[in-house]
Amino acid sequence: MSDEMNRSEEEREKARLERERKRAAERGDAAPSAPGPSELPPQAPPIGAGPPRAAKPQPKPAPAPPASVPRPAPQQNDRGAAAPAASPPLPPRKVSDDDEAPSGTVRPAGSAAVPQEPRARRRSPGRHALLFGIVAVAIIAVLFLLNGIFEPFKSDGSGAVSVKIPAGSGAGEVGALLADKGVIASPFFFEVRATVGGDRGKLRAGTYQLRKNMSNGAALSVLTNVQKGAPVINVLIPEGPSRKEIAPLVRKQGVTGDYVAASTSSPELSPASYGAPKNVASLEGFLFPATYELLKSAPDAKRLVTDQAKAFKRNIATVNMRYAKSKNLSVFDVVTLASIIEREALFDRDRPLVASVFYNRLRDSISLGSDATTRFAVDNWDQPLTTTEINNKSPYNTRQVAGLPPGPIGNPGLASIKAAANPPKSGYYYFIIEPCKKGGLVFAKTLAAFQKLIDDYNSRRSAQGGKDPAFCR
Repeated sequence: MSDEMNRSEEEREKARLERERKRAAERGDAAPSAPGPSELPPQAPPIGAGPPRAAKPQPKPAPAPPASVPRPAPQQNDRGAAAPAASPPLPPRKVSDDDEAPSGTVRPAGSAAVPQEPRARRRSPGRHALLFGIVAVAIIAVLFLLNGIFEPFKSDGSGAVSVKIPAGSGAGEVGALLADKGVIASPFFFEVRATVGGDRGKLRAGTYQLRKNMSNGAALSVLTNVQKGAPVINVLIPEGPSRKEIAPLVRKQGVTGDYVAASTSSPELSPASYGAPKNVASLEGFLFPATYELLKSAPDAKRLVTDQAKAFKRNIATVNMRYAKSKNLSVFDVVTLASIIEREALFDRDRPLVASVFYNRLRDSISLGSDATTRFAVDNWDQPLTTTEINNKSPYNTRQVAGLPPGPIGNPGLASIKAAANPPKSGYYYFIIEPCKKGGLVFAKTLAAFQKLIDDYNSRRSAQGGKDPAFCR
């Protein structure tokens, strides 16, 4: 019976080993070797036999390699027989691709998972949509601007519209007039188109036959081309001259009628609305200098005065009067001062400093001392002033009377008006023509410095035989 039990255990062990070999073969690993004699389970003593003899001591097995796991010692059962030997350890399993570890690597029990490479970060679909939307809006805005400026799909218009462009009108003002007449759609895009195309300075005053719903380019083409055979005359009004001086100039250019009488008043403009006293009896100072077109069939002085008054209103509206008003000067005072500056300074670069001299003198209650105002009073613009003329008692004689004269002494241009409204701060109180500078001025802060400039001027004039030293030989 004991032999049957022993054979049964051996058969079971062999069967187990056979199964392990098959499993190893299926995995492709080496088959486990058969256990040695020391690994076989000890035989159980026969039933009823006495106590077993002491087993002969066996030499200890050599230590296993580090990579292996030692087997536990056999345990005895409750009958005193040794329990079946523990199963040998399973060979390491083949690591699959899913473990993302090198082939043949055994991950120790309880170890942390092998870190995986970080995956590429995917952009949010919302961020892509926002970027696409911004780009689309920018493209639409650019296309809108280009279409508004160049209007590639617009025709040359239809119908007929008569438009009069006043002298001195800027691109924005011309665009507003054309839009009011239905010639163009937008004054803004018209002005941009004129700027981009370099046509701002080419716009010409006059009466034009245009069409409704024209493109900006088509309208500019008409307004910048010289009208051949147009039934108009061009009348040039220079900056500075008074009404009396303008009258013979416009007469020579074909204007009919009495210009002095026509410029006494106009329904288009009242000097009183700009701060003029009630006793002002003319439009002196408010007749804007520019080039005007008059119909050949009716080149009358009243028409010219009306156009000048309208041009003044448009241009004076562009001047910032805040600083002048802070010094208690009205628009009428600014125009009066500008008319003196226009006569004293030949070049635009000198006008602001001349204005600063007059502001300093007005502040310190010093007379302006301008010979131009005296010349206006005695009507002498081209001959040296006599002692009698210099000492005349006219309120326009600013050598004798402090403050501003009663009104403008001529019709200033826009540069002089702007200088009179916003002069720079300076310490100058005097100025004189600088020798050999072709009419340019030189400035002084003290009377002693000014006297030296006068001596230099007179010395140069004497050297030239009494001729104007502004132009040196």
